[in-house]
Amino acid sequence: MGLSLKLSSLCTIIILSMALFSDLKPADSASPDYTNLIYKGCARQQFSDPSGLYSQALSAMYGSLVTQSTKTKFYKTTTGTTSQTTITGLFQCRGDLSNNDCYNCVSRLPVLSGKLCGKTIAARVQLSGCYLLYEIAGFAQISGMEMLFKTCGKNNVAGTGFEERRDTAFGVMQNGVVSGHGFYATTYESVYVLGQCEGDVGDSDCSGCIKNALEKAQVECGSSSSGQIYLHKCFIGYKYYPNGVPKGPSSPSSSSGSSGSSSSSEIKNKIKRNGTGTTGKTVAIIVGGTAGLGFLIICLLFVKNLMRKKYDGTFSLL
Repeated sequence: MGLSLKLSSLCTIIILSMALFSDLKPADSASPDYTNLIYKGCARQQFSDPSGLYSQALSAMYGSLVTQSTKTKFYKTTTGTTSQTTITGLFQCRGDLSNNDCYNCVSRLPVLSGKLCGKTIAARVQLSGCYLLYEIAGFAQISGMEMLFKTCGKNNVAGTGFEERRDTAFGVMQNGVVSGHGFYATTYESVYVLGQCEGDVGDSDCSGCIKNALEKAQVECGSSSSGQIYLHKCFIGYKYYPNGVPKGPSSPSSSSGSSGSSSSSEIKNKIKRNGTGTTGKTVAIIVGGTAGLGFLIICLLFVKNLMRKKYDGTFSLL
């Protein structure tokens, strides 16, 4: 009798547990790919801000940029009450992001900038889907062709005809970024390429910047199957898929690793992730669900048997 009571109680607990947790699903807390950090650049000098005016101007600039990111992919503004406290800032989102994705990306930048750079007189934070740049009035300017960051895939595909395909794709992209007024992405014979210029760069200067970035990619990355080159006023990325670009365009990311100064990051977040992690979760859910169903059936049969005995007058649960 004691054993029967314990078994019946266990069955009751299992049934209740399955009822309570049947609607729960595994949580996926991973951030969207377009918010991956690619690099940051921080001025060495911090604000001298005893009056708090710089902090106020910086906060106002951040607020303006985040607000505008719901409406546009590029925005530039100047804040500050005096010429000495003037701060110019801008953001730009990748051309293929929706307004909502652009906002989600840009809204992370103020906090990231504060954590990574503190209150420096100039800073640039580049995510895979957007970037932020600000500087105080009078900050030293650099050439738009200055290379800020590079990353090249570890896979070397020399001798496969890759270089010819890549260079042709580069030419197509250089022309496309002009007709696309600053942004272009395409696939040519298994090579995916993407390029973008800063929003206030004219078509002619954009073409020159992209050309410079492509030439640097050829030199810096050589026969690497993927690469990303970030200049001050533009960036390019590419990736070679020897078995063909997956359906639903994939990204020119350095998923195989990078030779840059930070971990590899995706430029575009449309790559399909069919890895073993997802498969493992699916199998675990199926196996767990099957086992749970088996327990439920056993428990129901056991309860049914107990109830039959109760009505026969030979056994009581009470």
